[in-house]
Amino acid sequence: MGLDIRIPLGLIFLITGGIIGIYGFVTRNAPEIYEKSLGINLNLTWGALMFLFGLVMFVVGRRQKWQDDPVNPRPWEADSKSRPRH
Repeated sequence: MGLDIRIPLGLIFLITGGIIGIYGFVTRNAPEIYEKSLGINLNLTWGALMFLFGLVMFVVGRRQKWQDDPVNPRPWEADSKSRPRH
């Protein structure tokens, strides 16, 4: 299986957070919209947080994965296989 669940999940949060963040940025000077939330622009805040979370998930999902390769072991396993254990 080549698809990591973090990639589509990250894209969903990137798109949703981007839309909500843009809406919050456009309506930042409309105090009547944010009257119920005590004047706090929750759209901009949560849009930015969702966008950041989506970006982290997408980047972590796209990074190069270490393969279980006996010829080229992971760097932290290279020394442990060459030394005998006591």
